[in-house]
Amino acid sequence: MAGLRIGTAGVPASTKPQTTPDGIVRLAELGLEHMEIEFVRGVRMGERTARAVRKLAEEQRVSLTVHAPYYINLNSKEPEKVEASKQRIIQAAKIGAAAGARSVTFHAAFYHDDDPEVVYERVKQNMEEMLEELERAGVDIRLSPETTGGPTQFGTLEELIRLGQDLPGVYPCVDFAHLYARSLGEFNSYQHFAGALEQIRDSLGPEALQAMHMHLSGIEYGPRGEKRHVPLEETELNYRAVLQALVDYEVAGWLTCESPILEDDALILKGLYDELHHR
Repeated sequence: MAGLRIGTAGVPASTKPQTTPDGIVRLAELGLEHMEIEFVRGVRMGERTARAVRKLAEEQRVSLTVHAPYYINLNSKEPEKVEASKQRIIQAAKIGAAAGARSVTFHAAFYHDDDPEVVYERVKQNMEEMLEELERAGVDIRLSPETTGGPTQFGTLEELIRLGQDLPGVYPCVDFAHLYARSLGEFNSYQHFAGALEQIRDSLGPEALQAMHMHLSGIEYGPRGEKRHVPLEETELNYRAVLQALVDYEVAGWLTCESPILEDDALILKGLYDELHHR
């Protein structure tokens, strides 16, 4: 499964019935190659189903990643909420690994009123503990904290690259729409996107560009950053330049489209990527 694989965040809208196995088959029918299993409201899949999903995905040549539940905050003031957050990530990782997913992403934390350096150290400590627990359990999946879309959230590209330097085997999940929204539209040129890829390569090694976990979709932002995902035709995000940078830097891995019109926009991204790639 080499190269860049493009697909949807969850089951394509045109899938009937709306199940993960049927979604995998539908993606293959559409000519898409990837699905991010969305555990965003909780991990509602058992190990037996996960193993069946793995077998089917391998047969259909569809790669998988996982998005852990949204309700995660590794910087909560309440220890029980931190522990619950860690267990949500671990559960998503365990079921994701059973399903054959290679990477699990999550929004790691909020700053609240804390110094970002203090938040960084807390996130790092909690991630170390999760990595140790997963290793003890023999779970082989990557933890990939996501770049976030607003200034209240931990998750700048620099923070996540630093985590990868401090915790070998951790790589950022790069959401280009979030980088654009967090910057209030400033981060939106080929030079910006290429610069981000160079930062990752130079800090984490060339192998970091060979299995990148990424998100790309249209997005709307306001004074506080991300507001909502929108169809590609409604965004000012220069997604063509993102794809050109991915081609030029020979990036491989998984590109998930989180558009409200999932497979429609994923197919636009794939068509454009293929066009740029074969020039």
